[in-house]
Parts: sequence; structure tokens; C-alpha cells
Amino acid sequence: MADPAVNPWSKPNPRPPPPRSTSLPPTKSQIEAAGKSTSSATRRGLCRSCCLCSVTLLALLILLAATVVGIFYAVYRPHRPAFSIASLRVAALNISAAGQLIASRIDVNVTVRNPNKKLVFLYDPISFSVVAASGSGVDVGDGSFEGFVQEARSTKIVSATAASGRQQLEAAEAADLRKSTSLMVDVEMRTKAGVKIGNLITKKIGIKVLCEGINAAVSRGKATAAAVSTGGDCKVKLRIKIGKWNI
Repeated sequence: MADPAVNPWSKPNPRPPPPRSTSLPPTKSQIEAAGKSTSSATRRGLCRSCCLCSVTLLALLILLAATVVGIFYAVYRPHRPAFSIASLRVAALNISAAGQLIASRIDVNVTVRNPNKKLVFLYDPISFSVVAASGSGVDVGDGSFEGFVQEARSTKIVSATAASGRQQLEAAEAADLRKSTSLMVDVEMRTKAGVKIGNLITKKIGIKVLCEGINAAVSRGKATAAAVSTGGDCKVKLRIKIGKWNI
């Protein structure tokens, strides 16, 4: 028997229609903004990848350079050249009554030593200045040594004469130089040198040498001053240029 509560002739209730979307389609500006955002994200990803590759490559190059330098030092054990003043003589130092340095002549002998067993030094001409150590540092003479090749484990003495032309001095400086029987001077040298290792020759780098506190006798009249042997070592600095900077 059919259930009296169910009416077989009744129609089933229809399903309610799906709710209509109230959102509007994206505008052109929104589409462009989404595209730009995706493009920016892609570019940032590429930049990160490039930066990572660059940093990795730089680290590998630094590691390779450090390895090469380490091997070089282990095999050749390089040392800087050593300079010292073998002798220095002030042969002439003429000061006028008006306080003008008329002329000077200073004989300089320098000992250059190469302490390396396997390295040969190739020197350009060496320019030098003799400067009074006291007062304002008057330049009393300039000169240059000829360039030369220095073999490994060798010592060489180079000689030259420094001279100075006319220059006006301060009254106190002129008085001190006129009456001095000895002169405390510094010798400053500048040059460039390369290194020969077997058949390989490196690029030349700057070298600055400073020899301080040399007490030299001054020739007066017919009396000739003896050459002064100091035996003191000089300070040697290598001037390595990287880009615009000197190290």
C-alpha cells in the first residue's frame, strides 16, 4: 500500500539556480599589472641566478689565484731586493751671498743585492734625490743610475753624481748650508723593475727606496771631504698599481 503521506502526482521541487557571480571581468589595466608582476618576478629570478653565478665564478677565480700564488711562493720563496748606501760624498755645495744655491755635486754609490736563488731582476733607470734631512727638506741634488739586469744571488754597486742648479733658499736654510761642515741627508730612489723566472718575464712594477739619516762631510775650499760609508739598509716599498690606486 502506498504511503498516504506521499502524493504521487506532486512535482519535485526544482533545484535553485546557481548564484550569479557579482564579480566583474578583469579590466585591461588589471591584466597588464598582472603581466608586469609576472615579468618582474621573472627578471628578479634571472638577476638572482646571474648574481649567484657571478659570485661563484669570482670565488673560484680568487681560489685559483690564491693557489697559484701559494705554489709560486712555496717554489721560489721570493724576497724583495735590498738597497744600501755604500758611500756618499758632498764634493761641492755653493751658496751665494743672496741665499741662492748655485751648484752642488754629490757622489753617490749604492749597493743593490738580489737575495733570491731563482729570480732575476730587470731594472729601469733609477732616479734619485738627495734631500737635506733637517729644516724643510731642501733638495740639494738629483741624479740617476743606469738600468741593469741583476742575476740571482748577486750584489751590484751602481754609481752616479747628483747635481743641483740654481734655486732660491730661505734665509735660515741658506745660512745653515753655508756654514755646515757636514750634512745630514736622506736619499730617495724611484724605479720600475720586472722579474725573470726562467723564460717568463713579468710586467714591471714601481719600486720606491728611502735611505734616511746619512751624515756626509762637505768639501770646503781646497779641503776634499772623504766619502761616507753608512752601511745602513734602506726601506724598499713595492708600488703595485690596481686600477687608479697605488698599493
